[in-house]
Amino acid sequence: MNAFSLSFTPLLPWPVLAGFGVIAVLLVALWLYAGRRGVLLRTLGLALLLLALADPALVREDRAGLKDIVAIVVDKSGSQTIGERRDQTEKAKEALEKALAGLNNVDLRVIEAGADADADGTRLFAALNAGLADAPSERIGAVFMITDGLVHDIPANADALGFKAPLHALITGHEGERDRRIELLEAPRFGIVGKDQTIELKVVDSAGGGEPVTLRVSRDGVEIATLVAAPGERLRVPVGIEHGGPNVVELAVDALPDELTALNNKAVVTIEGVRDKLKVLLVSGEPHAGERMWRNILKSDANVDLVHFTILRPPEKQDGTPINELSLIAFPTADLFGRKIGEFDLIVFDRYSNQSVLPLIYFDNIVHYVREGGALLLAAGPDFAGPDGLFFSPLGRIAPARPDGGLTQRAFRAVISDEGAKHPVTRGLPGSEQAPPAWSPWFRQVNAEVVRGTSVLNGADKKPLLVLSREGKGRIALLLSDQMWLWARGFEGGGPHLDLLRRLAHWLMKEPELEEEALRANVRGHHIEIERQSLLPTIPPVTVTAPSGEARSVELTAAEPGVSRASVEAKELGLYRLSDGVLSVLANVGPDNPREFQDVVSTTEKLRPLAEATGGVVRRIASGAGSDIVLPRIVAMRESPLYGGADYAAIKRAGASEVRGVGFIPLAIGVLGLAALLGGVLAAWVFEGRGGAGRMS
Repeated sequence: MNAFSLSFTPLLPWPVLAGFGVIAVLLVALWLYAGRRGVLLRTLGLALLLLALADPALVREDRAGLKDIVAIVVDKSGSQTIGERRDQTEKAKEALEKALAGLNNVDLRVIEAGADADADGTRLFAALNAGLADAPSERIGAVFMITDGLVHDIPANADALGFKAPLHALITGHEGERDRRIELLEAPRFGIVGKDQTIELKVVDSAGGGEPVTLRVSRDGVEIATLVAAPGERLRVPVGIEHGGPNVVELAVDALPDELTALNNKAVVTIEGVRDKLKVLLVSGEPHAGERMWRNILKSDANVDLVHFTILRPPEKQDGTPINELSLIAFPTADLFGRKIGEFDLIVFDRYSNQSVLPLIYFDNIVHYVREGGALLLAAGPDFAGPDGLFFSPLGRIAPARPDGGLTQRAFRAVISDEGAKHPVTRGLPGSEQAPPAWSPWFRQVNAEVVRGTSVLNGADKKPLLVLSREGKGRIALLLSDQMWLWARGFEGGGPHLDLLRRLAHWLMKEPELEEEALRANVRGHHIEIERQSLLPTIPPVTVTAPSGEARSVELTAAEPGVSRASVEAKELGLYRLSDGVLSVLANVGPDNPREFQDVVSTTEKLRPLAEATGGVVRRIASGAGSDIVLPRIVAMRESPLYGGADYAAIKRAGASEVRGVGFIPLAIGVLGLAALLGGVLAAWVFEGRGGAGRMS
């Protein structure tokens, strides 16, 4: 195909030529005014002169027509896997490709979108822009979208598309679909441990059903509440924050017999538990060098609210003075160990002996406090081995070790036990990597026998030095020496007292990272990293159950003492359940409540305004469940305000072309021609002047 056009390459700048043109017009006007003969000849000469200066040329372009670009955007998002939609999508894609191949000069581009599990919602237009980034907008003939209509990045208007071509939407699914879902209205991200957080939600039924539904509330896989509500009713669900770190709350309602999917019948809220100030009660018995160490450590932490009482009377001093007359400040035993004992997060007895300061009823209260979830740390001194020791009080019922009445009083070094090498409280303590550990020695230890729990540190002759035990809902730790202060003061290099006591306190506070028996799951993109912390000699396999119900068994591999790990690929969005038969944990892949599954009922209405603004059509391709798909006829049209009707959808013929070759035909004769032209004009003027002179003579 050839195309012709006129091109100018002036010998002088255009402003100079324009000035010459003005001068020529003035000259012609003067000649006309003076009545000169030969004005027409002179005007023609000036015009030819100006035309020659403009150097015109005839340009011939050899053009080849370009194909019209047509894009098919295939929705591969999660909601497209529901029911028959995936099958409908594949059939529609194949039929559309065949129909477009029957049209001449079509450059077909198939763009798959929405399959990214990390994306929050279906983003078809972002994929369309990426797929057409290298396509000139004038070559785009049409865009076909095969989707369920649940698109979350629809532009505000047709101008935002960046091209002027019809957008056609072919909608999968069918009319009359029904779905029940949980819609979160308010979901807290953080909560104070021990306090309640409120989740607000409502249950939505797309069919508008009014039958009451039962809502089940679970925390970390354990059901904690059941509520009954009508669809559309706003519910406020209080949830207690049990521990620091993630508290995974699952809300679920039963599925309807005929609904699309049960995936959105559940909602997940992850609330990060944070601790307010820890309230610690420290009761120091006989004054000793280590008392200040405990106080300094606890007071140095701004998150600790410390209440400290010291019994200044040595146990061997018995002078008959009444107990209520010994204190500078009255010891509020009724408040601390009676009415307000439940307010403390941790109770520490440092070298306390039973001197009748605390009646036995209060020791019973402490036992009850621990069994109901409290934490107790006993730092024992020599008195623990005697008849006045705490073991021979009601606390002996929960003490993890029984003293044999003897003391070891010689230099020894604390050593991590075999069980302690696996326990997160003592595993990898600084200095423990060598044998014996690079810690300063201690010189006194209470000899005792473990009766419950685990010894994580051993002392002289491999006797238990630090014993940890669970009692009911609570925990208790027993340190069978009063010489940790040697580490704190740096004696012969000291030792890791801060690390040990910090870990010990976190274990007593039930911090998840310090649990000795724990199953953890961390989501990293498309993978779930499984970690099993255990003191057991063998680790059972973990069963991983996907949101769809598909289960598989995963073997874990030992990574370090007490820790085994594995990694599995997560192919679905949603809540995964992991269990080894004893412990279980939840892991949510993707957003807590992905937009993709919040509303799964297919619709033609979301894309309709944009499609109609471009002259395109929106129509369903299936009339009902189980029916075959029906596509409109695909035709090509010249530019038109409408590109679709009741039974057809059209692409726009853009008529774009590219230049294959260019030829120039000069219309002026260059500089020599210009000189000849000037010479001819001057000769004409001379001749005309002479002719006029002869007549005058």
